Amino acid sequence: MTNKITTVLFDLDGTLIDTNELIITTYLHTLEKYYPSKYQREDVLPFLGPTLHEVFGNMDPDRVEEMVSEYRAFNIANHDELVKEFVGVKETVQTLKERGYKMGIVTTKRHDVTLKGLRLMELEDYFEVIVAYDHVEKVKPDPEPIFKALEQLGSTPEESIMVGDNFHDILAGKNAGTATAGVAWSIKGREYVAKYEPDYMLENMKDLLTILGE
Repeated sequence: MTNKITTVLFDLDGTLIDTNELIITTYLHTLEKYYPSKYQREDVLPFLGPTLHEVFGNMDPDRVEEMVSEYRAFNIANHDELVKEFVGVKETVQTLKERGYKMGIVTTKRHDVTLKGLRLMELEDYFEVIVAYDHVEKVKPDPEPIFKALEQLGSTPEESIMVGDNFHDILAGKNAGTATAGVAWSIKGREYVAKYEPDYMLENMKDLLTILGE
């Protein structure tokens, strides 16, 4: 690695916390209400990553707000029961914090729900900056959220790495000029993430320590 990495940006869902089951269950609940018996589990996997407005807007522009509200109500009600932790995440961010790395979250989730997940997994104290859906004009893969996080952290793209489980995380990093790391535990599969050619592929979050020379 040519530049010394000082700053690590993470996606939240499917990267730092295991919200996969929560998101799938919430989509199935919401779609069952509006489109009975039309959607199965495998049908909703492509919806993990894009914003709710993108997903529901493509289905029915007239009812998008109604569907988003239904989704959010169920999601919040079932959040703490269905969210789980990924092995190696907490130890890794703890180590990075102790070694002086600057860390931020860049997510397409709303800020309040992001905090809910971080608090549940006791990760909140490790991150100096959160750039969420409600903080930006354009979401990932646009570089705006990454630039916003780096500005708040006082970092440049050249000294930063973006870590995520989905195409828009990797592309946002590339568009912003950071290094990129995909996570092999993405629910869409290692091969799916690899297609977008991240600079690194993590089999476990602890691999990040090796990449950073820690």
